Amino acid sequence: MAADLASTVIKPLHREGYKFLAIFAAATLVLFLIWQPLGWIGLGLTVWCYYFFRDPDRVTPIRDGLFVSPADGIVSAIEPALPPAELGLDPVPLTRISVFMNVFDCHVNRLPIGGTILAVAYRPGKFLNASLDKASEDNERNALAVELPDGRRIAVVQIAGLVARRILCDVQPGDEMETGQRFGMIRFGSRVDVYLPDGIAPLVAAGQGTIAGETVLADLSASEDPRLGVVR
Repeated sequence: MAADLASTVIKPLHREGYKFLAIFAAATLVLFLIWQPLGWIGLGLTVWCYYFFRDPDRVTPIRDGLFVSPADGIVSAIEPALPPAELGLDPVPLTRISVFMNVFDCHVNRLPIGGTILAVAYRPGKFLNASLDKASEDNERNALAVELPDGRRIAVVQIAGLVARRILCDVQPGDEMETGQRFGMIRFGSRVDVYLPDGIAPLVAAGQGTIAGETVLADLSASEDPRLGVVR
């Protein structure tokens, strides 16, 4: 029982988090020396920093053709859109699923479906609220083109948010990736867009919560219409 409780509370830390955790902890010690109430505030922020950079394992469904969520968060929009031009994909509208991460979500990003990384393209930009539609066009972003085993191609785009100031991407063209495998993270509030292949309907609804590497977004073998959701 104690071990289960500990594993629920204590999560692995992403490598990017160690330096920030050290900074927050050092600042907390200084605040305690200055004035104890400030120290308690610093301690709360240090705990938040630890949880922001948490990197828990996830149980990814491994049946061929499943798309899983690339991020923890909320499906903020599902709409047709052109994939980023810098990836060199066909300029035709595809169904785009946007997952918005707030500052309390785990920010480690996972590949929605296995395949070969064809291109990685970074583009500087603004830092608008990542939940806004125009963030896909205007904000700083890092885009991946992925070729699936059947030859179809998709796009996955990391988008910086209002307070995000760094996008991390750990893959490069030629890498062979598996569904749910970690490929990067975005620091402090952001969004990840997934562009589905033509003709594939989403199996989630706007407003639905997602878990990176676990929540199924779409299925290449499904033939049902796009799913609708209702708040209850």
